[in-house]
Amino acid sequence: MDGIPSEMKACVYSEYGNVLKLDPALPLPQVKDDQVLIKVVAAALNPVDFKRMLGYFKATDSSPPTVPGYDVAGVVVKVGSLVKKFKEGDEAYGDINEKALENPKRYGTLAEYTAAEEGLLALKPKNLSFVEAASLPVALETAYEGLQRCGFSAAQSILVLGGAGGVGTHVIQLAKHVYGASKVAATASTGKLDLLRSLGADLAIDYTKQNFEDLPEKFDVVYDAVGQIERVVKAVKAGGKVVGIVGSQEAQPPPPAFVFVLTSDGGILEKLRPYLESGKVKPVIDTKSPFPFSKAAEALSYLQTSRATGKVVVYPIP
Repeated sequence: MDGIPSEMKACVYSEYGNVLKLDPALPLPQVKDDQVLIKVVAAALNPVDFKRMLGYFKATDSSPPTVPGYDVAGVVVKVGSLVKKFKEGDEAYGDINEKALENPKRYGTLAEYTAAEEGLLALKPKNLSFVEAASLPVALETAYEGLQRCGFSAAQSILVLGGAGGVGTHVIQLAKHVYGASKVAATASTGKLDLLRSLGADLAIDYTKQNFEDLPEKFDVVYDAVGQIERVVKAVKAGGKVVGIVGSQEAQPPPPAFVFVLTSDGGILEKLRPYLESGKVKPVIDTKSPFPFSKAAEALSYLQTSRATGKVVVYPIP
């Protein structure tokens, strides 16, 4: 197609545990009939990116060399023959891997172009910048799927562990402003408590000063975004649910707790579009973001420190 090069700049690691390097001339990904080709404007990083790079999911991963990145926001420049939802020129965003850990794409979103199935994508809300849109898909969809899986509903109470992280910030907002929770409590370090309150938390717990399991009240649902399932079960009501995103699906914790891995679905983004457009649900982006494309390796290292608030975004690309 006119205007689309045959090669692109991309961040690549050639083997597990290796350093992320710039490849100035990587061939573009092939576009299948049900896929679109996106000119990437912004990409966001998630813990799955550095865990994948370190070889945590080697058994089910696509083999390196790998371009990391699941979250994307950009412009559709080519559509496959079976695509109905998008046309060239549309601004789209999404998580390009349906199953995060099962044969994810070798060509991720830290590149000038990426390809994804149309069902994984949604049109970008017009009120959001590309940076804001790129920050949403994995975290927002994970927050939503967890709440759906545990049957969360209006007038229930919830405790969110890791309330200032990528997923936690969205669990708070969805629970309060979409589901109509009766009470939202969330944990974070001292300097992030005001953020929790601004997102809709009724109770902001400083985990450096207070153990959440010592609270006199218990919760209908506990959403664990940090990996403390053993402690969390002490904070849930009898008959309640504990949902976790850190751990192994193969080694499930004892009931009422369970761990899941996101199944990406652009339909979730479409369903939540009115809340994004109205501002009831907002992107939360770390103050160090966006990192320029040339500093993508630094962005990944920073995410690995677990100090980020909200999401880490890379922009502009290249």
